[in-house]
Amino acid sequence: MTTLPWRIVFFGTPTFALPTLQTLFERPDEVVAVVTQPDREKGRGRRVVFSPVKELALRHHLTLLQPERVKEELFQEALIGLHPDLVVVVAFGQILPKSILNIPKYGAINVHASLLPKYRGAAPIAWAILNGEKVTGITTMVMDEGMDTGDTLLQVETTIGDEEMCETLHDRLASLGAQLLNKTLEKMKVGDIHPIPQDHSKATYAPPLKKEDGHIDWKKGANEINRQVRAFNPWPGAFTKLGDQWLKIYKGEIRERPLTGKAGAVVWVGLDFIEVETGKDSFRIKEVQLEGKRRMTIRDFLSGHPIPVGTVFY
Repeated sequence: MTTLPWRIVFFGTPTFALPTLQTLFERPDEVVAVVTQPDREKGRGRRVVFSPVKELALRHHLTLLQPERVKEELFQEALIGLHPDLVVVVAFGQILPKSILNIPKYGAINVHASLLPKYRGAAPIAWAILNGEKVTGITTMVMDEGMDTGDTLLQVETTIGDEEMCETLHDRLASLGAQLLNKTLEKMKVGDIHPIPQDHSKATYAPPLKKEDGHIDWKKGANEINRQVRAFNPWPGAFTKLGDQWLKIYKGEIRERPLTGKAGAVVWVGLDFIEVETGKDSFRIKEVQLEGKRRMTIRDFLSGHPIPVGTVFY
């Protein structure tokens, strides 16, 4: 290897990728281009929205590439013309084919938000919380043609708090990812890196989240529902039906209690909580957002929307 500056092409799209891209700007290496997903229309007004990575790249006046598909011949020709020494990928959103992985002199490195081989795929942070994991982390890996199947380079662990939301864990892991990528590059530069093949028999998967994943099934236990609320905050959110409107639940807590009736039924209304029976124990709803309204505490919500005991969420 060499201690000379490398020409790096960065692939990334969401906010999770921003700390790593910012770290690359602070290194002696040169970010010669950024590749991100095409602009998308969003919201009722169909407003065109740039990805967070595109916005940061534009502020740094970088060459920007936005292929609809990375297999496009014109895109790959443009990438070859950049003469990259290394490709760095963080939550880009497309799997890179061998034809791209073979372009950079030193290959392609991915920063992934799990301790591989656990939670390969698009949503490792949410699924780790949903499944009740106590520890997660960041892995840097050598990319191959599979989905997060390449040899691992370095890993760092972090604990998942008992009441931690996906949003806060996301931000912490994004920061850890930037730090680990920096350490990985330093070790690569001096030849002090040793790729380790993954044990594919231990692989688990974290598929993309769908909006319907957030719909609460009150027949599940309160512990599982609490994990769902935490895992899907902020998107797609954990939600339930109240009459003919959707109610998004942002925060709650478990209360151990014997079952008395129907899952989803309100069994107690306090000043700052609505207690709902579940398949095991009960769940106290503490913060909500009614369809078309702002996010609010239960105390504020109840002042305008009284909920009698016996009301059934579904």
